[in-house]
Amino acid sequence: MTEVPEMVDSFADVHRRLAAAQKGHARGAPAYSVYVNRRIGRVLAVAAYRWGWSPNTVTGVSALHSLAAIVLLLALPAQWWTGVVVALLLVLGYAWDSADGQVARLGGGGSLSGEWLDHFVDAIKIASLHLAVLVALWLHTPYRDTPWLLVPLLFSIVGVVTFFAMLLNDLLKGKVGVPSTHQRGSGTLGRSLILVPTDFGLLCLVFVLWGWSTGFLWAYGALALANLAFLVLASVKWFHEIRAIDRERTAAP
Repeated sequence: MTEVPEMVDSFADVHRRLAAAQKGHARGAPAYSVYVNRRIGRVLAVAAYRWGWSPNTVTGVSALHSLAAIVLLLALPAQWWTGVVVALLLVLGYAWDSADGQVARLGGGGSLSGEWLDHFVDAIKIASLHLAVLVALWLHTPYRDTPWLLVPLLFSIVGVVTFFAMLLNDLLKGKVGVPSTHQRGSGTLGRSLILVPTDFGLLCLVFVLWGWSTGFLWAYGALALANLAFLVLASVKWFHEIRAIDRERTAAP
């Protein structure tokens, strides 16, 4: 009896299926993440799915790309080609970070452990990238003994606190059955464009300027200030949202 070969969906078929199943973007998602990174991640997700990779494997690949970028930033001189390689690795790491959830969606849904691993890797990346910039500035540029070294310290604090506040916001709201601040399907183009300076993808691209230390620092510093302004404004908004929930719960019979 002749064995019938197993039919495997083509790349185009899987891509169409994933695009059709794609959720709306979160209300707080900036433009690069929505219109560029997610689409690159979709292509990578389809490839990973057809290769038989699990979502956790994809998360690991994302982490390796980001780790390689950080190591090269520390190890190599501040030349234009270093910046291009670092930026490319960070962009790919970010795209793979988008792909893991999409692979999970193709497989019928994710897991709590997978979500934990994804956020854990994100936390490491957010904290360590800016500290790597600090050390690399000290090792490879003329700015080793200048106040510019305070910028990556500030950026690291802002990045970690913002990430923690977003997760805490969603956790506390979930405990009382309130929709997440970043509920999908409610994003708008205007809001996404306004939030571009807070986009991790834009930060990845700024490393193209790494060989031009002065230009990099001005662009990187501008992003740090933009992210600080976002955190200040958003934290006030988030606090009032949580306090409003407290009032509603207190007033409820």
